[in-house]
Amino acid sequence: MDYTSIKTLGELRAAGYTTQSVKDEIRKNLSAWIKKGKALPGILGYENSVMPQLESALLARHNILFLGLRGQAKTRIARSITQLLDQYIPVIKGSALQEDPFNPITQESKDLAAELGDSLPIAWQSREERYGEKLATPDVSIADLIGDLDPIKASNLGISFDDPRAIHFGLIPRAHRGIFVINELPDLQPRIQVGLFNILQEEDIQIRGFNLRLPLDILFVFTANPEDYTNRGSIVTPLKDRIESQILTHYPKSISVGRAITDQEVDLTKEQIEQVHMSNAMKNLIERIAFVARNSEFIDAKSGVSARLTIALRELTIAAAERRAFQFNTSKTTCRIQDIYTALPAMLGKVELVYEGEQEGAQAVAIKLVSEAIRLEFMEHFDLPNKASADGKNHHKQFNKVVQFFSDGKELEIPRNISDEDLKGALAELDGLLEIASTIEEYEEAPTFWLEFVLHGMAEHSLISKDFMTEGHVFGDLLQDMLSQNPLEGFEDYQEE
Repeated sequence: MDYTSIKTLGELRAAGYTTQSVKDEIRKNLSAWIKKGKALPGILGYENSVMPQLESALLARHNILFLGLRGQAKTRIARSITQLLDQYIPVIKGSALQEDPFNPITQESKDLAAELGDSLPIAWQSREERYGEKLATPDVSIADLIGDLDPIKASNLGISFDDPRAIHFGLIPRAHRGIFVINELPDLQPRIQVGLFNILQEEDIQIRGFNLRLPLDILFVFTANPEDYTNRGSIVTPLKDRIESQILTHYPKSISVGRAITDQEVDLTKEQIEQVHMSNAMKNLIERIAFVARNSEFIDAKSGVSARLTIALRELTIAAAERRAFQFNTSKTTCRIQDIYTALPAMLGKVELVYEGEQEGAQAVAIKLVSEAIRLEFMEHFDLPNKASADGKNHHKQFNKVVQFFSDGKELEIPRNISDEDLKGALAELDGLLEIASTIEEYEEAPTFWLEFVLHGMAEHSLISKDFMTEGHVFGDLLQDMLSQNPLEGFEDYQEE
């Protein structure tokens, strides 16, 4: 039934409307969702881990702490819980705390309700307005979260400072009858965390000597990085004890889940979608880079590798291909391996190195991550070049012609700025390369990608060499290259170009 046309408490009472606590409201709506097989939309990869725990916590009417590394959708999950609220609820019109007309909690609203009775005016608050969020930082104060005396308000009302009406309420009281999220909880100073004790348990607050009994009706959701307990701060033990459910989040368990998350989050223009084609293998390759990074000895595992890395990397890779299309005035283009190297800036700010500025530079580590990802993705599409089969024989004869081409002393330079047609023509002339690439079912959809991918994959499996040059890559004979130069030589010039 639609009650939103009702304007007074008397009409609301006559209509038989009853109010619930926010946790009971979420419990009611969630139970209906579960019976219908519905789930919170947009949360991928947590169907059998986080979501059952979250739903159980909400059914138990618990406050929640999400623990996980950066980029694990903790805030997204918290924000999604608003969809379990009723679409609209009645509030006392003009109330700073959006109070329940049946149960006012401030003295001002109580006095107003006693004076007006059934004529008390009401307004309707949407579920989107019932969400509050604060990023915890060391400079957050009790006044920010809970409130403080407001001299200007006291002066305008002509009241003294010992009148509760002089209080200006903070973010938490203003989230009354809704959801309030504190992100990065360990960053709050311990004395500020202590200020949350009574709100969570005893439902009273203290402001400048006022001891107010405010039965705030709030679902609290906190997020934290487990490593913050030692790096920047900690959650004080009594506060953790008052948060009933602690849920651990995690990164995607498979390439397909990671890719689905990136598909959902990537932000492309209509022109990019129409002009630039990215093959499925390229999308998987970008996801694989993140998986490799999370297991890399050069990356600080405590900081994690956010899903934002793959999102930004895909966007920048597509932008690099788009730039090439503009340069050569073509209406369509395909993302190539070269575009990933052009898009390395999307990676450099999203990984923290174990040996920052010492043994491995950020650029060199990024190159290693891309190389390992190419090596692994190559194995998904071709027989392992260096692996003998059960009969003891090596069955990678398909690569022999390409290897022989370079063994004869030839080199192949692939410039960064080369059109798709020119690249396809140059690579197709390499004896045996087209024969290998065309065995892939998707070859015709992205021929330049697959031709270049075969070369890079062979290089990562040590069949041929791959060196950086100022304008791109040069491929050659592996033995000759090992005897002549450092394979990363020229990379600095390549980046500066």
